[in-house]
Amino acid sequence: MNIRFLRSPIGGAGGGFERLNAYRIMWVLVFFDLPTDTKKDRKNYALFRKKIQADGFQMFQFSIYLRHCSSRENADVHIKRVKSILPPKGHVGIMCVTDKQFGMMEIFRGHELVQNPDTVQQLELF
Repeated sequence: MNIRFLRSPIGGAGGGFERLNAYRIMWVLVFFDLPTDTKKDRKNYALFRKKIQADGFQMFQFSIYLRHCSSRENADVHIKRVKSILPPKGHVGIMCVTDKQFGMMEIFRGHELVQNPDTVQQLELF
């Protein structure tokens, strides 16, 4: 899957539009810890992972997937989809944060600070 991130206009010297986007744009994070002891458990794990990827979630870490959503309403749709495909065993957490909160996250690779994924720029016609 090829997911492309584009830079958000957040942080510019502009007016309220940029500031509004930082609080309107949402990120949905799915955390999961699923058992892989039996063949059936591994199949459920793979199926769950495959389905959330098909819904547009991108791997952030091995058991953390995230997805950009243009609004709270859009985030609710994807949260509902994740809830509909929950595996029978294991722990799954779903968290929704604003783009502003996501932008404040610090990510390290070893001791080196790396850039956060950029927000997807999406045009809405209506």
